[in-house]
Formats: sequence, C-alpha cells, structure tokens
Amino acid sequence: MAVKVYERILDLFEAEGIDTVFGIPDPNFVHLFHLAEQRGWNVVAPHHEESAGFMAEAVSRMTGRPALAIATLGPGVANLAGSVMCAKVENSPVVFLGGQRARITEQRVRRGRIQFVRQAPLLENSVKYSASIEYADQTDEIIREGLRRALSGTPGPVYIEYPSHVILEDLDAPPALPPRDYRLVGQTAGPDRIAAAVDFIRAAKQPILLVGHGVHTARAGESVKALADLVAAPVLQTSGGTSYIAGLEDRTFPYGFSKAGLEAVVQSDLVVAIGTELGEPVHFGRGRHWVANEANRKWILVEQDPAAIGVNRPIDVPLVGDLRAIVPQLVEALRDTPRTPTPELRRWIEQDAAQLAVLAETAPSGGTPVHPARMIVEATNAFPAEGIMVRDGGATTIFGWTYSQAKPRDVIWNQNFGHLGTGLPYAVGASVADGGTRPVMLITGDSSFQFQIAELETAARLNLPLVCVVGVDYAWGLEVGVYKRTFGPEDSRRPGVHWSTDVRLDKVAEGFGCYGEYVDRDADIAPAIKRAYASGRPGVVHVAVDPKANSEEMPSYDEFRTWYAEGQQ
Repeated sequence: MAVKVYERILDLFEAEGIDTVFGIPDPNFVHLFHLAEQRGWNVVAPHHEESAGFMAEAVSRMTGRPALAIATLGPGVANLAGSVMCAKVENSPVVFLGGQRARITEQRVRRGRIQFVRQAPLLENSVKYSASIEYADQTDEIIREGLRRALSGTPGPVYIEYPSHVILEDLDAPPALPPRDYRLVGQTAGPDRIAAAVDFIRAAKQPILLVGHGVHTARAGESVKALADLVAAPVLQTSGGTSYIAGLEDRTFPYGFSKAGLEAVVQSDLVVAIGTELGEPVHFGRGRHWVANEANRKWILVEQDPAAIGVNRPIDVPLVGDLRAIVPQLVEALRDTPRTPTPELRRWIEQDAAQLAVLAETAPSGGTPVHPARMIVEATNAFPAEGIMVRDGGATTIFGWTYSQAKPRDVIWNQNFGHLGTGLPYAVGASVADGGTRPVMLITGDSSFQFQIAELETAARLNLPLVCVVGVDYAWGLEVGVYKRTFGPEDSRRPGVHWSTDVRLDKVAEGFGCYGEYVDRDADIAPAIKRAYASGRPGVVHVAVDPKANSEEMPSYDEFRTWYAEGQQ
C-alpha cells in the first residue's frame, strides 16, 4: 500500500495506542499535524517546545503508554532539550521527533547556514536511542526500534530525526504491526522465582510494600492493591510514588515523612519493592532508616531492567520483567493463602491518621500574609476527591510533603530531576490525557510557575478544568533559606532571589482568558478555589504567603537534605 512517510509515522504510533501529539508544527510536520487532526488525534500546540515535552511526559504517566512530542529544526529542538533530560531522569518513554534540513545542507562545506545545527550529537547523551531517517523505507524499523528502546529495561526517551527531504516521500508499507509482534510485551518472572518470593512472603512477620513511581506510570494500582491485601502489609511510598492507590489510602505512608511509616520500615523483616530504583530519596534501601534490623530483613525487587538488580543494594529474590505481569503472578500464587493483618498495622493506620490531623490543626493560621503550611492545608482540604494533583516549586513542594490533607490517585511532579517549571505543562498534559473530565489542581510556588506561564493560554484554549494555587513570596524561597542558613539570617545580602512585589499573577491569568483571584487570608483560600472551579475556566489563585516562614520553616528539611548525603550511603 502506497503511503506518505508522515502518514506511516501516524500508523506506527497508532499501533501503540498513541493518539496525542504536542508541538509547534514546522514545515516538516504540517502535513503530519493536519492528518493527525483529521484522524481524531489530540493535536496540542503549546507556546514553547519544552512545554510540549513536559505535556507529553504527563500523558505517558497518565496512560502507561509512550507519548509523542515534536519540534521544528534548530531552535525548536534546542527548546526541547530540558524536557528531554527530564524524561531521561524521570524514566519516561517519550518519543521526541525533530525536524531537520535536507542532508545535503549538513554535508555542505559552508558557513552561515540558516536555522541549522547538528542536533543528534547534542541530544544523544540524554536519550536511550538516537536515529535519523535517511531513507523513506527506514521509517518502520527506526520508529519501532525507538519504541522498543523507550519501553525496554528502564523506560526512557528517544530522539528520531526526519530530514525535510524524506518526510514527504512515498513508500509501500503493509498494515502496521501490533506491539507484541516486534517487541517484548508483558514479560513474566520464572515460576522458580515466584515460588521463592511467595515463600518469603508467607514466612515474614512484618512485611511491607515499597511502592515507587513505576507503579503509577504503569497504571498498575489495581493489581498492587490486590497484592497488598493478600500480604496484609502497609504500603510505603517513595518520593516519586506519591499517588495513592484506591483502597489503600489509609495504610499508605510517605517514606521519611510519616512516623508510622518509619516504624514500619524499622520493624520490617521483608520488603517487596515494586516500581522503584531504590535511589537516594529512600537511601538506597540500606542507609538511614533501613540500618536497624538490616540483618533480619529480606528483599524482593520487581524490576524490568536486569542490569539494575543488586546495584544499589543486595536483593534476595529478583523478579525481572514487567510489573504489570509479575504482580498478577504473585497475586495468583498467594490468592488461596492470604496473610492475617498484624496488630501493628491497625496501630500504624491510626497513628498516621492522628499525625495528619495534628498537622492540619497546628499549621499556623490567622496571619496575613498566609503561612505556607496553612496554604497547603487549606488548598488540599479543598482538593476534589477525584482530582489529579500536580506539584511544582521548591519550598512549596517541601511544605506539601508534610502538610497535604489530600490522598489523590494521581500525583505528578518532577521528583528525580527536580526541574522547576514543569507543573503547568504537566497539568495541561495530564488533563489532555484524561479528556478534561477530572478536576486538576496545581500547587506551586511563584518562581516555578512563571517558567511556563504562557501555557495558561493553552489551558484556556482547551478549556481544561485546572486550578493553579500559587504560593507567592516574591522570591526564590528555598534559595533565600539557603542564604540564611549559609550566612545567617542577619545578613540581608541575598543577590538574585527577589523579584517585584507589584506582580499579580491573578491579573496575569485574567489576561490569558483564565479566572484569577487574589488571597492573603487563610480562610479565603478554599472558597477562592471553589469559585475558580465553578467559573468554568482554568483558574489561578494567587496566595500571598509569608516569605520569612517560607524560607525558614520548611518542615522535615533535614530529612530532605539526607537525599544528598554523598559518600555516606
């Protein structure tokens, strides 16, 4: 069957269940964008290509499938670079397509070439695979190799380039193959390994599940819930796995920030780790809180990349494969012999609930401007139960870890790379993936919010049910805190951290066609959020927060700093 190359690209991505593309179309891709819209794809053009990459990453996290971002040649691909690096560090299988001039341009011995740079060498260290389509009949093999690499082992991004003289060519191609016909899908663990894991689970006295980012990006919550019920274990969240699985909310504890959770870690004699790299935020599973009882603790790790086994700590039973296939294997093997919950589990549930209630009660209130802890309490109390939560910012996120009163099924933030400015495009991408049916709340700081503030227009254009709660201290709050801790609070020289107090982000939002409201009292936060949702437009609630508290009173900051304890773990 004769098709154009751009048509074949869409065929190949549709075979993987991809139906959304983010990017600003350039001459290379206008035919592709036009045809995608005709086919019913979501075609979203943001105001910056970096935002396109972040939006695509959010779609991947929400769907459990790879996602697609496109950029024009030269400056467009340059703008993608930050989101490419984030996708690499966040283990997100995003396919980045880049336009390029015809190859004859690259081979010319000339100076002064317009809108041209050799792009692949600039990105190849930030992706799992980099390739260029030099001939039309390479399209299938290179797109499939990109998807294969993106989804094999530890997931991650790939970069594929189309010189302008190729994408409009014709080629003869059969119907696109389904994924199972050209890459490994649903890899299970061997029965001997499953049997060994089940023996450990049955013998354990205080098992715990350590749930990471991968569980949520694989959309595997239902099977993990079934396993947690059969094991009768508490669930410890890594910092990347902060979404709550439906039905496990009461016994899910954030690692490092829940007293009950830390007790469960210390007393555990078995850890079933799923969808986590066992990285610095959990002290590699062997430092800090894990030291106690280490000699008596066994480890089961469900891991897709065999090269990751034993790297950060020894593993007693590695289960190598797709967690979407392996967790159901464990569930089936344990179905007839469920464990009985221990008395400690009920006590930990009650202890954690009491800790959360105390935090809500004791967060400083009544001041103007608002204490950032109280902003988090009030905002998360107003969070819709079925909503999607997105986090961004430095100090704001740290306050959020401790004081959040919500337990959302979907929480998205840039945990591993710590890239600020991802929040608004993540929120847009997540809502696009959801079809705009569930309310979305972005809780962010003012500095991070301004990175991609133009995407408010994208949210308004798409009429997304998004409310941005922005804690405004007119400064880089976390960095102000670093200055104070480094030089002392009496030293007022803090260059580079403050900005104009005349800025009103609610007014900026109105200029983009969104709802805006200014708040400087804690009692007004929840009503403002409700009015923003009720407006029928994306909204921004500008919350003036106390800059002194924002820089000096970050909760659990000492615990956060242990993530960076080089040489000590």
